[in-house]
Amino acid sequence: MTKKQIALAAVEALKKEYPDAKCSLTYSTPLQLLIATRLSAQCTDARVNLVTPALFERFRGVDDFAEASYDEVAEYIKSCGLYKTKSKDIVEMCIKLRNDFGGEVPDTIEKLTTLPGVGRKTANLICGDVFGKPAVVVDTHCIRITARLGLHKQTDQKKIETELKKLLPPGESNDFCHRLVLHGRAVCTARSAKCRECCMKEFCRTGIKELKNEN
Repeated sequence: MTKKQIALAAVEALKKEYPDAKCSLTYSTPLQLLIATRLSAQCTDARVNLVTPALFERFRGVDDFAEASYDEVAEYIKSCGLYKTKSKDIVEMCIKLRNDFGGEVPDTIEKLTTLPGVGRKTANLICGDVFGKPAVVVDTHCIRITARLGLHKQTDQKKIETELKKLLPPGESNDFCHRLVLHGRAVCTARSAKCRECCMKEFCRTGIKELKNEN
């Protein structure tokens, strides 16, 4: 199979396995998703979801965050790890949103990545989940599973994003990345690929090798 054929097969297999693909972070506004995603760096989504209700109750919008001190924001997010860096990024992100974007979260990767603490992974998530644009969210699950599938041999996130955009149908790419997270937690984990349990074992290049070695 070609890489394109593998990618299309993976889209369909994961769609059947995880039909209800969605972001696991809890949010009600674009700003809340932006902040929650920043908090999720080196932290579980479950932990972020425990922290954000009180945070978003105290700081209701861009102006509240922009006028807050780093220390006050930090008190709400300590359990997320790297809280000093994250609190600084959140406050400065909101200052820039207020000053440069009229208090609104922008809808392009180019503009989003000008915000403090926002990289391409976060920018793609916002573009896909908030604005409904084709997006490829290259997180650790995406990097690991797409490499095991045989879709690339890259380690650089931007290069992986570029390669996957060539292979994935634009309308499917965002949900595909959400499904990779679910599959990465349940089956194709960082510690081991449970190939025998995998819905993609028939065409995954790693899975084919692993199962062949077992026999």
